[in-house]
Order: sequence, then C-alpha cells, then structure tokens
Amino acid sequence: MPVLLRHWRQQRGHSVRELAKRAKVGFVTVSRIENDRMSPTVAMLEKLAKALGIDVRDFFPPSRRSKPKRRR
Repeated sequence: MPVLLRHWRQQRGHSVRELAKRAKVGFVTVSRIENDRMSPTVAMLEKLAKALGIDVRDFFPPSRRSKPKRRR
C-alpha cells in the first residue's frame, strides 16, 4: 500500500504536503503511510483517494482484490 500511495501521489504531481492539504490530513500522516510507519484507516484511504481522484481499490494490487465467486 505505501508504494501505491507514493506512486499515485507522484503520478498526480503532488508533494506530500500538497496531497495532505488536498485530503485535509497532516503531512506527517501521509509521510508515515508512504514509509510504512503507519497503517491507514479506511476513512483515511477514502480521503486520500478522493484527493487523488482515484478509487480506493486503486491502492491495492489487482491480485489482492477479492474476486467474485462463481455460483454453480
């Protein structure tokens, strides 16, 4: 997750401080998440995703997303 947060932040051209301001969270919080020193809450992920213009699911690699179960 930390790598993907940094990826999306850099892709959007934001500094840690800019993203924190857009998401209305502390820049230290963003830095700690990116450096794997803090685990974000769902609410935090939602704020960050909204600030980046992405879906929360984009923070997780496709292989980690749950796949729909097939009914027989």
